[in-house]
Amino acid sequence: MGKKKTGSRGLRKIDLERVVIDFFQENPAVTFPLKNICKQLHLRTSQAKMLLIDVLDGLLADDFVKEQPRGYYTLNMPSQVMTGIFHRKANGKNTFEPADGGEPILVAERNSLHAMDGDTVQVTLFARRKHHVREAAVTEIVKRSDKTFVGTLQVQRGYAYLLTEDRTLANDIFIPTENLKKGKTGDKAVVRIVEWPDRAKNPIGKVVDILGKTGENNAEMHAILAEYGLPYVYPAAVEKAADKLVPGITEAEVARRLDMRDVLTFTIDPYDAKDYDDALSIRPIKKGLWEVGVHIADVSHYVTEGSIIDKEAYKRATSVYLVDRTVPMLPERLCNFICSLRPDEDKLTYSVIFHMNEKAEVKDWKLAHTVTRSDRRFTYEEVQKVLEDHHEASEEDYKAPGDSAPMPAPDSKEARPAEDFAEPLITLNRMAKILRQKRFASGAVDFDRCEVRFNIDADGHPTGVYFKVAKDANKLIEEFMLLANRTVAESIGKVPKNVKPKVLPYRIHENPDPQKLLNLADFVKKFGHKLKTTGNRNEISRNLNRLLDDVKGKREQNVIEMITLRAMMKAKYSTYNCGHYGLAFDYYTHFTSPIRRYPDLMVHRLLTRYAEGGRNANQVKYEEFCEHCSDMEQTAASAERASIKYKQVEFMSEHLNETFQGTISGVTEFGLYVEIDENKCEGMIPLRDLEGDYYDFDEKNYCLKGRRYHHCYNLGDSVKVQVSRADLYRKQLDFKLVYPN
Repeated sequence: MGKKKTGSRGLRKIDLERVVIDFFQENPAVTFPLKNICKQLHLRTSQAKMLLIDVLDGLLADDFVKEQPRGYYTLNMPSQVMTGIFHRKANGKNTFEPADGGEPILVAERNSLHAMDGDTVQVTLFARRKHHVREAAVTEIVKRSDKTFVGTLQVQRGYAYLLTEDRTLANDIFIPTENLKKGKTGDKAVVRIVEWPDRAKNPIGKVVDILGKTGENNAEMHAILAEYGLPYVYPAAVEKAADKLVPGITEAEVARRLDMRDVLTFTIDPYDAKDYDDALSIRPIKKGLWEVGVHIADVSHYVTEGSIIDKEAYKRATSVYLVDRTVPMLPERLCNFICSLRPDEDKLTYSVIFHMNEKAEVKDWKLAHTVTRSDRRFTYEEVQKVLEDHHEASEEDYKAPGDSAPMPAPDSKEARPAEDFAEPLITLNRMAKILRQKRFASGAVDFDRCEVRFNIDADGHPTGVYFKVAKDANKLIEEFMLLANRTVAESIGKVPKNVKPKVLPYRIHENPDPQKLLNLADFVKKFGHKLKTTGNRNEISRNLNRLLDDVKGKREQNVIEMITLRAMMKAKYSTYNCGHYGLAFDYYTHFTSPIRRYPDLMVHRLLTRYAEGGRNANQVKYEEFCEHCSDMEQTAASAERASIKYKQVEFMSEHLNETFQGTISGVTEFGLYVEIDENKCEGMIPLRDLEGDYYDFDEKNYCLKGRRYHHCYNLGDSVKVQVSRADLYRKQLDFKLVYPN
C-alpha cells in the first residue's frame, strides 16, 4: 500500500476529493481510521484535516464510503457481482460489458487486474456517486481471450520487445529471449501475452509466429489479417480433407437432379476471379416468354454439416478480399476447382429457375438441384463492351471512365467470341433494367459508389490507382442475384396469416435512425440541398434518391454520399426478419454465394431440408450462427479497409512533397482529413499545423472554426495539400495545407 503525496498547502476540496476516491478504490477491502487516512495522505494541518472530514461527509452522503464503526471508513462495496467481457483501452478508460447486455461500465486501469481485451471477467460494482459515471473493479479473470498482438520485434541482449500499434494496449510487450522463436529486430511477429505480473509495467509475451520482415508485402498483408484475428494460412488437416473430395458427378447423381447441361449457360465475374459461384442460363419457351436460370454452386453437396471443412468454414464465415489477394472461406480445391462453375465442365448446382416475360414479370418459378455446364466465362468488361457496341448500355455508362484493369483472354482457347452471345446478353440486360426500375420505384436507395482499386506489380507494390464503376454488366448480374435471393426468402418467410414461418437466416437492413436523418438534413442544407425526412418508408427513400441524384457531379458529391451512408443502419444476418430497407424488400436472404459466405451455405441446407419435409430448425442456434457471421463480416470489412489504407500510404510514399487538389472528407478535434481528388488517397492535416488562428472543433456543423478571425474549414471544402509524411507502420498519411499566395 503506497502512500499518497498530497501536501497541505493550498489544498482545494475538489483536489482532495479526487485523491480520497483514488485512495479508497486502490484499497477496496481495507477499513481505515481517520487518523490513518490523514497519515497516508500527508494531511498535517488542522485545516487540511477539517477539509478531509468535509470530503468524507460528502462521500458518506453519496454512499461511496461507509463509516463502520464510528471514525473508521471503508469503500462501500455493494454486493452486486457481475460477469462479462472486458474491453481494454490504451488511455486507461477500460470498460466492462455485462453478459446480460446492460450498459458498459467504466473500469479504471488501477482496477483492471491487468485484464486483457476480450477477457471474460468478474467485477464488483462501486457505489455510484451523484453526477459520476458508474464504475467497477475486476475481481477475477474468469477466462483469458485468445487475442494476439501484431507488431515489430526490437531485440536487445537478453530480452526483446514487441512494438505494437494496438489501440487496446498502452505498453509494449516484453519478450524473454527463450520466447522469441528465433525472431530478429525488424521482424513482423504475432505475440500472445502469457503473464502480466501485478507490479510490472509491461506484460510478458511469447512469439506465436514470425510473419517476415517489416515492409515486405506478404508480411504486411498477413499482419493485417492477424491484427483482426483472421487466419492467414489454411490448416493442413482441412486442406487434406478437401484433397480427398471428388466431383462425384456420377450417372446416379445426375439422375437425381434436373439436367440443364444443354441450356445456354455462362458466368460473368471480375477479370481476376477464380471462384465462379453463380451462372445464368437463358432459353426461349415461347414467343415473349423466357426461362432464366440462376445457378449457384452446390457447396452443401460437398461440405457436410459438422465436418472438419464445415467447422473451418463456419469459423471464417466469409472470404476476405485484401487489395492483392483473396483469403478464401473454403479450401482452394473446393472454391477454385470442384465447386467453381468453370467453363466446359459439368457442375452440381442449386438453381432458381424463372419463367419471365419481356416485362421482367415472373410468371412461374421453381427451386431445383441441378447439373449444369457453363458454355463460356465472361468478364464484366467483355459483357459491357458487347452492350455498348450494340447501343444497349445506359447513357451514363458511356460517360463513365473505363477500367484500367487488364482484360484477360477467355479461359478456353476454343471459347466462342463474346459477340456470339450478344442476343441473350441483351435480353437479360433489358430484363435487369426493368427489375432495377421496379426496385427503385418501390423505395430502394441508390448507394452505388465508385471503388478505388490498385494496379499491383509482381512484388505486391501499387503502381497505379483506378476507379471501379458499376456499369450495366455488373448491374445485370446484381439484379438476377437479388431476384433469386428475394424469391427464396419469400418462399419460406411469406406464409398465410397465423402460420409461423420456418426458421431461415435473413439478410436484414433496419430503417434509418430518425435523428440521424434529421442531422443529415441539417448537414446538406449547408450545400444548398433539401432533404424531407417525414413520410412513409418509400417517401423517405425517394427523397434520399433525389438528394443523391442532385449531388452527382458536384464537389460535395463524395462527402454527402459518405454522410448519407453513415445515416443508414448496417445490414446484418438474423432469423428475425424485418425486411431490407436499402433494397426495399420485405423478405431477403443470401443464397447466391455459398463459396464465399457461410450464411448462403446455411440457407442451402435449410432449403433442402424443408423441401424434403424436414422439421423446423432451432431458431436460438441459428440466431447465434447469424450473429457470428455478422461479426465476422464486419471484421473482414475492417481488414479490407486496412489493406487499402496500407496500399494508399505505400503508393503516396512515392509522392512525398508533391502537391494535390483535395476535398475535406473528415473533421475532428485533432485536425482535418483530406481526400486527394485524383486518386482518393486520404491523409490528415493535424490541428497544430493549421496556421493563422487557433481552431475549435464544431461537431454539429462538421467544421473547424477560428477563434479570432472566424475562418472555417468545412466538410466538403476544396483545398490544396502537400504530402509531408507517409508512415507505413501506422498506415497514416500526413498532409500540409498549401495556403494561397
